Amino acid sequence: MKKINFYVVLLLLVYSTSAQAQLNTPRGSQLATVTQRVGITDISITYSRPSVNGREIWGSLVPYGMNNLGFGTATAAPWRAGANENTTITFSHDAYVEGKPIKAGTYALFFEVKPNNEATLILSKDNQAWGSFYYDQKRDALRANISTKKAQHHELLTFEFNTVNTNDAIASLVWGDKEFPFKIAVDVTDVVLDEFRAKSNGQFGFNRQNWEQAAAYALNNGGDLNEALGWIDGAISGNFYSQKTFNNLAIKGQILNKLGRTDEYAALMDEASGMANKQQLNALGYQMMNAKDYERAVAFFKENIVRHPDDPNGYDSLGECYKNMGENQKAIKNFKKSLSMNPPANVKANSEKHLKELGAL
Repeated sequence: MKKINFYVVLLLLVYSTSAQAQLNTPRGSQLATVTQRVGITDISITYSRPSVNGREIWGSLVPYGMNNLGFGTATAAPWRAGANENTTITFSHDAYVEGKPIKAGTYALFFEVKPNNEATLILSKDNQAWGSFYYDQKRDALRANISTKKAQHHELLTFEFNTVNTNDAIASLVWGDKEFPFKIAVDVTDVVLDEFRAKSNGQFGFNRQNWEQAAAYALNNGGDLNEALGWIDGAISGNFYSQKTFNNLAIKGQILNKLGRTDEYAALMDEASGMANKQQLNALGYQMMNAKDYERAVAFFKENIVRHPDDPNGYDSLGECYKNMGENQKAIKNFKKSLSMNPPANVKANSEKHLKELGAL
């Protein structure tokens, strides 16, 4: 039998292994990711973090304008906004960058850095390249001119979200003494309701509470009220999961009120009051009082007192209603009744405040 040289086998194994994998060693510019949620949309930026290390950055290490980097196919390339492979930005839903629409997905993030505090933000569809050596303007998904700002010294290149609002956030690249801020906005209501619409035909749609939640969200966040009315009607009746409850009647009533169908709204609140617990009926009373439907407000508050005669809050609430109506003697009578029942501290404070305003304490 022919002998096999052990060292030859070992060498072959080494070459075979090196062809398949490389040792994972630390980089000079470490990898980082920052993520910010706006509404239900996640925005993530992944980048490598070079140090200033005493170097002159702007107009030198990072030259101004578009440049031939001497490698690859690009003859006019922007700055890679970091080190190593592409800096990338990912949007989990459609968004707007500096007021311009961008589809959900992952994009390479570049800057064309200019003097005089100006720059152009570039998002490219080529999100897996190394740096910007193969940059192709035809692959741009978005370009936006921005203004840069003076910043406190950042030794490490950093992306951060320092301003976050309900529907938008400001992302910033900060390195050395310069900041590159850009605004990312999301149609949060559309995103939330589009996700509900997409899920409603599946198992998610077999739950009455999900339809109620979607209708309430549309009501309170500028959604289509007629669509919301259809959703809440389906939760109330007509489906195997439907059930009429105080909660869904109250949601439907508020939708009707916002649509200007006030008579239907008031009648529905009468129906809802019969299903309400103490807190819900009290809330209905305040809702009617704020709508200046004092007749119903008084009726709801009085009904709560009939059901719960030992609750001082019922008299306090009825007192507020009479005070708003200008019937001060009735108001004083109910506030004093509330105080005579040893009310909790918050109810006591409210009754005393109103009595002082009425000159009765």
